Amino acid sequence: MHELAVTRLINAAPAQVWHIMTERLAEWWCPKPWTTEIVRLDRRAGGVSNIVMHGPDGEEHQTPGLILAWSEGHHFAFTDAIAPGLIPAEPFMIGIWAIEAEGQQTRYTAVARHWTEEAMQQHLEMGFHDGWSKVAEQLQTLCEEAAAEA
Repeated sequence: MHELAVTRLINAAPAQVWHIMTERLAEWWCPKPWTTEIVRLDRRAGGVSNIVMHGPDGEEHQTPGLILAWSEGHHFAFTDAIAPGLIPAEPFMIGIWAIEAEGQQTRYTAVARHWTEEAMQQHLEMGFHDGWSKVAEQLQTLCEEAAAEA
């Protein structure tokens, strides 16, 4: 399997992490100074996703796709291999974002599974570890700030 992953232990309850992961997605989804626009996110298996990431110099990266799994409070997954309208697209990856309780904390894991070794290497060259680690850090910060306020 051609898989890349990032994990974090977040000092917040799973319900709180899930809420921030899904309800405040635009705040952590891509590394700052990039911003996220949620055009559409049908939170169910088979639902349409369309997320646009905007760069500080006017860059725009569209990621239309299909939600493959949505298990409330546990994980969600999507792919860019199927565009809205069930149209085959050039596949790059399946993304899976999951949480689980670990004592009083929450283990967050984000996985990118690729069709080919070449696609995985391309993702590494694009800065997978730096980018996805930064995103995990942004999510962790949001969750731990919310937990401290509770």
